[in-house]
Amino acid sequence: MQTVTLGRTGLVVSKNGFGALPIQRIGKSESVYLLQKAFYHGINYFDTARFYTDSEEKMGAAFAYIREKVIISTKTGATTAEGFWKDLDTSLKNLQTDYIDLYQFHNPAFCPKPGDGSGLYEAMLEAKRQGKIRFIGITNHRLTVADEAIQSGLYDTLQFPFSYLADARDLEIVEACKTADMGFIAMKALSGGLITDSALAYAYLAQFDHVAPIWGIQRENELDEFLSYQKNPPVLTQSMRAKIQEDKATLAGDFCRGCGYCMPCPAGIEINNCARMSLLLRRAPHSVYLTPEWADKMAKIEECLNCGKCKAHCPYGLDTPELLRRNYEDFKTFVK
Repeated sequence: MQTVTLGRTGLVVSKNGFGALPIQRIGKSESVYLLQKAFYHGINYFDTARFYTDSEEKMGAAFAYIREKVIISTKTGATTAEGFWKDLDTSLKNLQTDYIDLYQFHNPAFCPKPGDGSGLYEAMLEAKRQGKIRFIGITNHRLTVADEAIQSGLYDTLQFPFSYLADARDLEIVEACKTADMGFIAMKALSGGLITDSALAYAYLAQFDHVAPIWGIQRENELDEFLSYQKNPPVLTQSMRAKIQEDKATLAGDFCRGCGYCMPCPAGIEINNCARMSLLLRRAPHSVYLTPEWADKMAKIEECLNCGKCKAHCPYGLDTPELLRRNYEDFKTFVK
């Protein structure tokens, strides 16, 4: 089985990490079955988050009795030290454990550092001192925050979107982590569902010996696909490379990474979430987004000024107004 060492942490994880966001959408017994099947077939790294509704609870039910044999990461979206401790205590309880292997700041708008006034990084250090966490990580969608985290030397790992749709700037982040001996965890390796050939996605990431992909899994056939790659890892061929170039040409423009460079919007549209609503609806429980609050946020798209600022600021060259329009139309089909 292929493995990856997460930089200076020394944690050796399976090349197939289990992303536990999608198990929100299935029952507890089915989730426990999938998680345990993954473990007994060689997967030892499982990633979740406080924001993923009951995902932590399901993971706790699956692994409480074999806790020392698995590597668990979770995340906090807290913006204050008080919120940090509340999240950490809840996660420990849900996961039925007294420690978390890797605790990550969940896509913060800035890079938490000692003395920045938020108290967040100081709370991380204290949690580590208490033995409640082993290593400190950060997840992000913003190139600037990711780069700052790497340069700071404060973080053991970075979790960042990375797939074969990546551009040169994404690749620079990946290589910078290697140089800094910082673990790199690849999220959205299937680009939120835009990539449908998992073998091709796996083969592309397999080129990077320091990259640990986590795959969002909610069905047994999906798990079986990735388990099969452990025995027979796909290798890039010329035809596969040609397919990558084809997909880059046709798909890259449709994928909003949620980085937030387009914000703020003069019309008050929450662009970085509304422009990827179609993906969010298909990866998380519908109930999380089919609420009056989100209906109001999506309806703001009708007030778009067509000023072009979001499109001009997008580092990935997306036609953001058109993307917003399509996501709004899709959202309305779910509401009906």
